[in-house]
Amino acid sequence: MEKKLSAVVITLNEESHLARCLDSLKEVADEIVVVDSFSTDKTEVISNNYGAKFIQHPFEGHIEQKNFALAQATHHYVLSLDADEALSSELKNIILEIKKTFSEKAYSFPRHNFYCGKPVKHGGWYPDIKIRLWDKREGKWGGTNPHDKVVLNPGIKVRHVPHPILHYSVSSVEEHLAQVKKFSDIAAKEAVKKGKTSTLFHVIFSPLFKFIRDYFLKLGFLDGYHGLVISGISAHAKYLKYSKMRALKKNKS
Repeated sequence: MEKKLSAVVITLNEESHLARCLDSLKEVADEIVVVDSFSTDKTEVISNNYGAKFIQHPFEGHIEQKNFALAQATHHYVLSLDADEALSSELKNIILEIKKTFSEKAYSFPRHNFYCGKPVKHGGWYPDIKIRLWDKREGKWGGTNPHDKVVLNPGIKVRHVPHPILHYSVSSVEEHLAQVKKFSDIAAKEAVKKGKTSTLFHVIFSPLFKFIRDYFLKLGFLDGYHGLVISGISAHAKYLKYSKMRALKKNKS
């Protein structure tokens, strides 16, 4: 007998992405739960058009919001996507097969990232493997905001499925820079909260190491102009994080 599956998505002003995400879920999910942090655009209208259970909840962090969404799911097995993600057609077919037995408690997938509309295949952006389908009784969201990840109970076996989730990450360089500014604020605050320190060594050399790793060692240069831009902005993100950590520590003291 086929088991039921809940799909969960968190949102904030996602009208430009959400329809694509929900459209890819409607054939595989028995329930779609959208947890929204008070959008002011058409996010609610789009959710309702797809018959989703729409719940508004204050945003306290990516991990906290996703765990709240997890708790709203009716079924034990959950499929979690971000609003700017979608299932590939091949992956939809595989998930429909998986639903027949759910032979494992957790499943991971590669994530195919698109940057300014173009696929990125290097620089650490692929295969970008993520656990996104699992029995919610066997794991929850963890990690460090804003970089959440699924943390499973000890001993849980993960089956890897080679078909990708499609991730339409940013549509412009300006959007990427704005995202980095926002995420570096969150990351710096979380790091300081956990007692981590930032030295001048971190501020100067961490961005340099990040660029060398992504652009050269992880072959970011093979993605051409976009590979250079991504590696440069990723290095800039490191600089912002450690600089903001030092400023927060200084202000605190």
